[in-house]
Amino acid sequence: MARSDTDAPKKQRFAGLRQITTLFKQSRQLDPKVPWWMLGTFVVVLAVFAVLGQVFDHPIYLTVIGVPFALLAAVIVMGRLAERAAYRGIEGQTGAAGAALGALRRGWFRDEQPVAVEASRPQDPTSAAMVFRAVGRPGVVLVSEGPIGRATKLVESERKRVQRVLPNVAVHVVRVGTGEDEVPVRKLTGKLNRMRPTLSKAEVVAVHKRLRALGAQRLPVPKGIDPMRARPDRRGMRGR
Repeated sequence: MARSDTDAPKKQRFAGLRQITTLFKQSRQLDPKVPWWMLGTFVVVLAVFAVLGQVFDHPIYLTVIGVPFALLAAVIVMGRLAERAAYRGIEGQTGAAGAALGALRRGWFRDEQPVAVEASRPQDPTSAAMVFRAVGRPGVVLVSEGPIGRATKLVESERKRVQRVLPNVAVHVVRVGTGEDEVPVRKLTGKLNRMRPTLSKAEVVAVHKRLRALGAQRLPVPKGIDPMRARPDRRGMRGR
């Protein structure tokens, strides 16, 4: 029993190291400059501690203390760079909004598939308009992407449908894109997380269950479109 208790922390440490190693490999694939940014961050932070050591007349002590801080800073930089590279990789792809919603923090519920889809040319994924849905303390958030005309019509239809069922719950509409009054995919989760809370945690669960019970008037996803293939590296996006 004692041996088992002793081995548990070791296994956790090794698991943590494996996760960091995996994240590093993924980050380097997304952005080959990641190792150099990490090295630069490590050197700068360690240099700061070395200078402080000289100022306070404890150069060796503070330099040693600075090593774990320098490593931590390098890992944080790796996570941030991986997040940016992941978003660049999915920006403009069909289903990018749904993939970005996967990085929402705890307290949000989201649908894996779009709640509404419409494509003028089924064989052309870029012609698809989609609406994704997330439920959190701000209420219900409908996120649209695709050709603006059809996407606007689609999201408005879904908004009215939700409000008929949940008339006292706030329904927000967000459009993903790079134009005016649009939110870039990399800033989508940040926008949702900054929305003012209007529901309690218990109410969020109740709203989510109500919408799940209602079902979704989803049109079949056109052939050739898989919104879940546009998926950012979630570990990289959360490694901060």
